[in-house]
Amino acid sequence: MSRSEQRTATATVDRAIEAFRQGRPVCIHDADDREGETDLVYPAGAVTPDAVARLRNDAGGLVCVAVAHEVAEAFALPFRQETVDHPAAENHDLSYDDRSSFSLTVNHRDTHTGITDEDRALTIRSLGAAAAAPADTEFATQFRAPGHVHLLRAAEGLLGDRQGHTELGIALAAATGVPRAVVVCEMLDGETGGALDPRDAADYATQHGFPYIEGTQLVDRLG
Repeated sequence: MSRSEQRTATATVDRAIEAFRQGRPVCIHDADDREGETDLVYPAGAVTPDAVARLRNDAGGLVCVAVAHEVAEAFALPFRQETVDHPAAENHDLSYDDRSSFSLTVNHRDTHTGITDEDRALTIRSLGAAAAAPADTEFATQFRAPGHVHLLRAAEGLLGDRQGHTELGIALAAATGVPRAVVVCEMLDGETGGALDPRDAADYATQHGFPYIEGTQLVDRLG
């Protein structure tokens, strides 16, 4: 990498860190040889009903909350595959990774159905607040399962173990100093239904004033 490219990468990561610190979203592309997807990523504590609407309408994928390993341990969150007693949970082979990060699905206990923008925003913000003090959180008192917000567990060694959007988002949160809970949602192409082309994702980010960053840039800086 040339010095010019290094400076550009550093500035890009700095922009992403500052945006996250301010509670604004970041578009993160993982890698062409992995999922090859761009996720719209928010700090969980900053998510409003309008943010949930953006995730639904502009991204279109599955709205998930990723939490750091130590947060998941404090909440006693299992990996979902380990709790499902069904043949479909066996031999869970993935073409892009060794395992799935999925854990429980939850709603905050103060929600109604749990699926509205207001309900999901309440669940997500509450998860962000809980992640700020996981040892002081009575998880089952605040949340019920199953629900409408999918939880993801980050790898214990974070980017050293796995470089999915779960770990990329948590690494960004850690660098920013916000609680280690982030919302990730895949950006889909409204016409084809496939993953949004990275160039189109970058254009979207530019139009809305959001940082767009490659996962490799985060790994190089924060890994």
